[in-house]
Amino acid sequence: MAQQASNHPMDPAGPTGKLCTWIDAVKLSDIPESVRTRAKYLILDGIGCALVGAHLPWSEKAVNVFLDIDPPGKCALFGWDKKLSPLTAALLNSTFIQGFELDDWHSEGPLHSNSILLPSLFASLPLLNAPISGPQFLLSYLVGLETGPRVGNALYGTYILTQGWHSGAVFGPSASAAAVSKLFELDAAQVEDALGIACTQACGLMSAQFESEVKRMQHGFPARNGLMAALLARGGYVGIKKVYEREFGGFLDMFSKGNGKDPQFQIENLTEGLGSVWKAENVKLKPYAAMAATHPTVDCIRKLQEQDGEKMKDFDNIESITFEMADAAYSHGGFEVQRPLTTTGAQMSCMYVTATQMVDNQVMPQQFRHDMLNRDLVWDLVSKMKCKPNTEWKSFKQSAEVKFKDGKTIKGHVENARGNDPELSNDEIVEKFRGLMKGVIDDKRRDEIERCVLGLDGCGDMMELCELLEGVSMNPIA
Repeated sequence: MAQQASNHPMDPAGPTGKLCTWIDAVKLSDIPESVRTRAKYLILDGIGCALVGAHLPWSEKAVNVFLDIDPPGKCALFGWDKKLSPLTAALLNSTFIQGFELDDWHSEGPLHSNSILLPSLFASLPLLNAPISGPQFLLSYLVGLETGPRVGNALYGTYILTQGWHSGAVFGPSASAAAVSKLFELDAAQVEDALGIACTQACGLMSAQFESEVKRMQHGFPARNGLMAALLARGGYVGIKKVYEREFGGFLDMFSKGNGKDPQFQIENLTEGLGSVWKAENVKLKPYAAMAATHPTVDCIRKLQEQDGEKMKDFDNIESITFEMADAAYSHGGFEVQRPLTTTGAQMSCMYVTATQMVDNQVMPQQFRHDMLNRDLVWDLVSKMKCKPNTEWKSFKQSAEVKFKDGKTIKGHVENARGNDPELSNDEIVEKFRGLMKGVIDDKRRDEIERCVLGLDGCGDMMELCELLEGVSMNPIA
């Protein structure tokens, strides 16, 4: 008689085994109501970002490539009237969410969770034999929110960015595989297979932040690959066992080699406080359409504009602007830029982004239209700017010093970024969503999406929301 497969992980007491067992066992009622409520607003923000990004030039370019090579499928593309295969839909919908640097980020193990979780979960819906309720979807989403940052923290979180890895593309396959595994109701042994299949596909080069458009797609790879991993595990395909703690070729060992840390990685962070400390609480949302490390730089300039608005408008009188920032922010956004600059490069640059704040008093999608990227006034200000690292500073602490030709100097300092501390409130998230939807979809559709997302507790079939996301949306920078 054939031996019956176990529904337990290979080593239930090990780090991978503990995580898989928790993913299998956790119920929505185990999660605090405040965390569940906040998650619905996070989902609303992610959907807004997707609809804004759906018809940006780089998004349309990617969609057209896949429309040429993929047959029609049954999984919707957000903001389009097209359907493609599950894996392609997950990849492209993620590209939309990441399309304009408007989406969420995690303050510890940095990744953009919505661009990983929402595309893989929505692409899963047509693959299931029964309707998925709002509470089921929400629970799966929350499992992903917990998993990704824990994997990131085991690799020292933001440190991996300073090494040139695109952290979300490294941590993200675990998050996607965990979330979809929960939606598929896989047992702990199958979850271990899914994570093992997902982790071997992890990668992401941060050099994508310069000239390329692929930076928009790099969270799509884990969205797609985590979904594929869960599908394979559901079909009985065996993944890498004990993938996080393996000594030879294990995930944490390989992505931490040569980092000079002692210990090389922090495997206890994978499961410490699991089920009592909620990493979902540290998902942050962006008030500006730019990479997160640029936000405190903008906040410094905003503070100076509030402090001495007339002086800050006297651009001809400005001699120099110096920004000081923590090493991770400097490595990520403090690089020198030269014209011409792509939209991606502009949104990644502390200097360019803050120049737009000085000129336009805002940093939103329209600041990065092609006709706005080559403005002499913006580039004159950029030429006066310099960024320097402070190895003693952590996280988003930054300062700005503006020297004027008349001898005056003004300084601004922030300990953190707006959106991180203080966080955007739930009301501010709704305000952001409604603002982003202006000119992108009509008000009736906007209100229906908002009603459906914030009412997930009473949603009997998530395809209702999925259908609202299918209709065509407009390009906000056309």
